[in-house]
Amino acid sequence: MTKEHPPSLKKPEVFFLSMGGIGFLPKAPGTFASVATIAILYPFGNANIPFFLFVPFLVILTTISIYLINHIQKIYQVHDPSWIVIDEFLGVFVAWAFISDHHWVSYLIILVLFRFFDIVKRGPVGHIDKNMKNGLGIMLDDVVAGLFAGLVYLGISYLNILPKVA
Repeated sequence: MTKEHPPSLKKPEVFFLSMGGIGFLPKAPGTFASVATIAILYPFGNANIPFFLFVPFLVILTTISIYLINHIQKIYQVHDPSWIVIDEFLGVFVAWAFISDHHWVSYLIILVLFRFFDIVKRGPVGHIDKNMKNGLGIMLDDVVAGLFAGLVYLGISYLNILPKVA
């Protein structure tokens, strides 16, 4: 195996996994990737597209990402480089699926909740992160963080404590 450094954005797999280079930002690339994902998803919120129509896209995205991450791990001999941020896209997407009102406040809440669960890595998120050292593990810990964020968001919504904004 060859250890290549640094990864080049000219390589399609690096461009894809870094979300167009966002992963190479010097500070908080995961947070910036999460914010970019919110910006990408926001227009779809009020389009009344049933979530199940997004499922094939998510399956394809996840499958390609897992394959490419496994490939990158072999080439660069790394576990989970910070420049791989496509997992944040998937995690935020999962949390986004729980939003029903698609108000900007809801997007902000899921963004904060997702980043909290992704950074803190407690419970299943941390277990996956520590024990699954392949592409599946890198993607799955963010999916679980997205599920937790979505479920907490549902709880907040159910308790009717979301701010009322016009």
